[in-house]
Order: sequence, then structure tokens, then C-alpha cells
Amino acid sequence: MASQSNPKTSLARTDEEDEDGLPRMSFLEHLEELRKRIIWSALAIAGGFLICWWQAKEIFLFLQKPIIELLPKGSHLAYTVLTEPFMLYVNIALIAGIFVASPVVLYQLWLFIAPGLYRDEKRWAAPFVAASVLFFVGGAAFGYYVAFPMLAKFLVTAGEDFTPVLRISDYLDLLTKILLGMGAVFETPIVIFFLARMGVVTERWLLAKFRYAVLASFIISAIITPTPDIPTQCAFALPMCALYLLGILMAWIFKKRT
Repeated sequence: MASQSNPKTSLARTDEEDEDGLPRMSFLEHLEELRKRIIWSALAIAGGFLICWWQAKEIFLFLQKPIIELLPKGSHLAYTVLTEPFMLYVNIALIAGIFVASPVVLYQLWLFIAPGLYRDEKRWAAPFVAASVLFFVGGAAFGYYVAFPMLAKFLVTAGEDFTPVLRISDYLDLLTKILLGMGAVFETPIVIFFLARMGVVTERWLLAKFRYAVLASFIISAIITPTPDIPTQCAFALPMCALYLLGILMAWIFKKRT
């Protein structure tokens, strides 16, 4: 006589596994997994901070080039608080450490979302980390070499009738906002890729919402940049629109198949 499966065993398997045979995680297990990934990411950033601390001065000399080239010859950035230079180098080491640790941080992000993916989708681990790092660093490079010089030139030209006394902390705050902001914005195609793979969005839906994406791009650019001039706004908003269109292309190529 053929043996019959135990209903209780089948029910338990249904509760613990999804239709792809992958184990499900409880809410507490998700929290524990998130805590683990945050700890590893924090350790990676701390390691990046220690690496960059010894080169903090050289890093700042590189970061201040866009503004020094626009100021009168012989000009320097200034500080008004005794502890300001020390805190400046601490912040620089931390920001640079984030970029150094970005591959590890993004890999930890992948490990957190991987349990929710099918087995055939988990093969995207290496491409995800590589593409995310490339887009993040590329966004920061765009902010440093293109967007920020345009913004700085506009601001310096607007105050050309006055003697500039720029604080190092204010300058770093503005530059950091632009570099990290553009780095995050350039991750748009990666986000759209995963939404398309999960079946949350389609290329047709994204294309239909393009006008709202354009509006959102200009709103985000207005938040990132402190100036209302149209050229600077376009320098930030137009790349966002291009990234959205790239995301539509990726959604069409890598969309979830039936």
C-alpha cells in the first residue's frame, strides 16, 4: 500500500517554506538579520574611517580644489572655532570611509534582501554589488566634477563685489550634501531593476509616470542645491531624468517573465 503524507507535516512545510521551497523568516528573524547587517556595515565604515584618517588632509586638499580655483589667487578657506579643523578632518575621514566601505555595505544590503529572492535571482549578487558601487561612485564623481563647480561658480559670481571668507565646515557640509545626494540619486536604475524583477513595476507603467518623475527630479534638485537658478537646477535634474529612462530600459530588459 502506498504511504500517504501526513497532513500536519505538509501544513508545517507550507508554513515554513514558500512555493519555491525557500525557508520563510519570522519578524524577529528579520530584525536579527537586519541587526547583523547593520553591525557589519558599521564595522566596514569604521575600518574605512581608520584608513582614510591618515590621508584626511590630502583628501581635503583634493576636495577644496573646485572652490579654490574660483577664488582670488592666494585665497584660503577659513575657520572661526578652534576645534573646527580637527572636526573637519574627522568628518572627511568618515565621508571618505563610507565610499571605501561602500562595496561591503552594499553586499550586506544584498545579503539582507537575498532571502526574499528566488534561487535563480540570487545569482545577481556580484552584478548588483559591482553596479551599485559603480553608480554610487559615478554619481559622486558627477557631483564633484560637473554639478558642484557649476553651483560654486554661480555663488562666487553672485558675491564678487565682496571679500570671500569661507568657513571650512560650511564648505564641507555643502559639498558632502551634493556628493552623497548625487551618489544616492544615481542608484535609481538599480532600484528600478529590482522592482521590475519582483514584478512591482513594469516599463510601461514607468513610462506612463515619466512626467511625474521629471517633476520629482526638479524637486529633489531644489532640495540638494541651495540656489534657485535654472542652469544649476537643470544640471542636477536632467541627469536624474536620464537615470529614470535608463531604469525604464533596464526594467524592459530584465523584467520578470511569466
